[in-house]
Order: sequence, then structure tokens, then C-alpha cells
Amino acid sequence: MSSGQGSTGNVIAAICSFFVPGLGQLVQGRVLSAVFWFLAACAAGALTWVLTLSLFPFGWFVVSVLSCISAAVYRRPVG
Repeated sequence: MSSGQGSTGNVIAAICSFFVPGLGQLVQGRVLSAVFWFLAACAAGALTWVLTLSLFPFGWFVVSVLSCISAAVYRRPVG
């Protein structure tokens, strides 16, 4: 079973992380990373909302893209 970059599992995890940052990491079994990405998205979304008073949480979107990339390129440690 392939669990490296570009594998089906990583693609599914990346899609999950795009919609909810950290969800893809949770699917991969990386709980601490999932909590980090979700809290980072909440903080970034709140900060950009407060600074811009906009309904579009730009910070959330940026963190979700970074979380998506993190899930997509993850490689399980061998051993």
C-alpha cells in the first residue's frame, strides 16, 4: 500500500483539510498536527475578521490551503 506523496489517502486528506483545516491530518492519524492546524485557522480567521470587519475569513482560507498542502505531502515514517 502506497502511503507517500500523491497516494489516494493523501489526496483524500488534502481535500478534507481544504474544507476544514486539520481534518486531513486527523484522517492520517496525526492528532496534534490536526489540532494545531484547526486552532491556527480559527485564530487566523478571527484576526482577519477583526482587522478587516469582513465576512470573508481570508485568514481561514490561507491556513486551509497550507493545511491542505501539509496533508498532501505527508509521508509516513518507515519503521
